[in-house]
Amino acid sequence: MSRDANRKGTTTALRRSVKFQFSDAYHSLLSQSWQAFLAIMLLGYLGVNLLFALGYFLCGPEALTGLSFDPIKRYLDVFFFSVQTLSTIGYGHLAPMSLAANLLVTLESVTGLMGFALVTGIIFSRFARPTARVVFSNVAVINKHDGVESLIFRIGNERLNQIVEARVNVALVVNETTKEGESYRTIYDLDLERSQSPLFTFSWTVVHPITEKSPMYKMTQEKLVEKDAEILVTLAGVDDTFSQTIHSRYSYVPEQILWDHVFVDILKRTDDSFFIDMDNIHTTRPL
Repeated sequence: MSRDANRKGTTTALRRSVKFQFSDAYHSLLSQSWQAFLAIMLLGYLGVNLLFALGYFLCGPEALTGLSFDPIKRYLDVFFFSVQTLSTIGYGHLAPMSLAANLLVTLESVTGLMGFALVTGIIFSRFARPTARVVFSNVAVINKHDGVESLIFRIGNERLNQIVEARVNVALVVNETTKEGESYRTIYDLDLERSQSPLFTFSWTVVHPITEKSPMYKMTQEKLVEKDAEILVTLAGVDDTFSQTIHSRYSYVPEQILWDHVFVDILKRTDDSFFIDMDNIHTTRPL
């Protein structure tokens, strides 16, 4: 089944005919995983040095002092010379002699200064950007809650901080057809028993009462599959450590909705305190 958002909450939609801008590259580098970001930086660093090494190589063996006339050794020499120039190390084994080589050194020095400044700023932004470690239950359940059939799922805060003024929005996304036969994707907001929490520290059980006013009223799993339905969940709040807004997203498809199941209690009490068992946040049992 297709999804509007994957299990991590990011969109699965592909965009076409979109013009690339430099700000898009900056945003993309900020949103990449650390593994992808480091791989891009490494490939970019090697690519720049390979390009400048080719420039030095084309300048000829007399362009730098101490160059070998053997093509392979000469290219290796100018490659490592490029690394030393770009990073401003400058061991002094090779030195530019011709005008072309000196111009390349000048260009590479400016490229290195600007490049390292940009990378430093991006790395700082990645570390300084507040992120949420919010876990959503793998499944949602439908059962009677206070006598009313309800859609229920759980959210947990895995970070040892507090999310102030947390807000949850839940929407039902379905395929529908107009009277004219036009197909389109419709979004219905789902009313919640409690959509705000002044202090989200441990866990939160989100409940949507399926009353006659609910878009899910008299919906079955077969009907949800037929309409290619998806439950989109967004969480927003203020990180009390950074005093900045953080966001988290998740989605449920019909296969992740269990009828006549309940969540296992994760609140454990002792004589003088209580704690939350986050290992069981996904655990359910049939009624």
